[in-house]
Amino acid sequence: MIDGFGRNIDYLRISVTDRCNFRCTYCMPEQQSFLPHRDLLTYDEIMLLVERFIAHGIRKIRLTGGEPLVRRDIHVLIEALGQHVRDGRLEELTMTTNGSRLEQFAPLLAAAGVKRINVSLDTLDADACRRISRGGDLDTVLAGIHAARAHGMDVKINMVALKQQNEDALLPMAHFCAEHKLDLTLIETMPLGAGILEREESFISLDDFTAPLRARYTLLPLAHKSAGPARYWRVEPLGLRLGLITPMSHNFCDHCNRIRLTTDGKIYMCLGSELHVDLRKALRTDTLADVDYLLQKALRLKPQRHEFETQLAQPDLRLARHMNATGG
Repeated sequence: MIDGFGRNIDYLRISVTDRCNFRCTYCMPEQQSFLPHRDLLTYDEIMLLVERFIAHGIRKIRLTGGEPLVRRDIHVLIEALGQHVRDGRLEELTMTTNGSRLEQFAPLLAAAGVKRINVSLDTLDADACRRISRGGDLDTVLAGIHAARAHGMDVKINMVALKQQNEDALLPMAHFCAEHKLDLTLIETMPLGAGILEREESFISLDDFTAPLRARYTLLPLAHKSAGPARYWRVEPLGLRLGLITPMSHNFCDHCNRIRLTTDGKIYMCLGSELHVDLRKALRTDTLADVDYLLQKALRLKPQRHEFETQLAQPDLRLARHMNATGG
């Protein structure tokens, strides 16, 4: 699928649930309410949409949440998508998880053809981990990471940069990732959902966040490209591959190749835009031709870039949607 700005859209992120067993401060409120189950796409509906997306050129799929592994019978969807990997219709099936249930599901994920897993982990300090995630257990997450590696999956750690909360955690995390042959990606916070003012206060650019790392090590730019927006560096002499996702300080929209399917069947063409198309109604009341029409309509809605800076400057334009509802 080619959008109006000449970008090839071949990457679909599917939020299979808005529920999560963590309440990370940058993702959702502590007392977050969730969608009723009747509003969620069924696994059959998700797979029907996947068929249409593949027909339109999608080749890579990432399962997200919320926390995807807390959805009941998630193995049904993983196994169905894995068949598309085995028959060559999908090039890649990946997942982003908080790691809390990864030890249990690692064998299933590996068997389904998942080669890479992203694990959200913002610190190696157990108390700070519990505070930032509002309840996450560090040892459980680490056990999940080691289980994924033991089953042959590459693991990337996603670490959100938080001013005065985990700035001192970067060097220990870099050393841990280098020791265990994990990639590390650093991410700037984004103005989504309630608590935007708090996220503004916790925002730190990755230029500033990585200063201690750059003071001690040499960062060499890499030509490596993933399916996501990160720019990659080799940290020497650690031998660590470091990704930087900088939506606020260094815009990355020129090469955006993804769209997002929410758990209630909406297609968002951009994380930083409210423009969307509702596929659930068409799935449940219309024809597949109507679904295909809406997919093409959604493609035309994809903006050239996000508007996070404008949304920060104009409160009435800020997005009320939380990250867990979109599968950031």
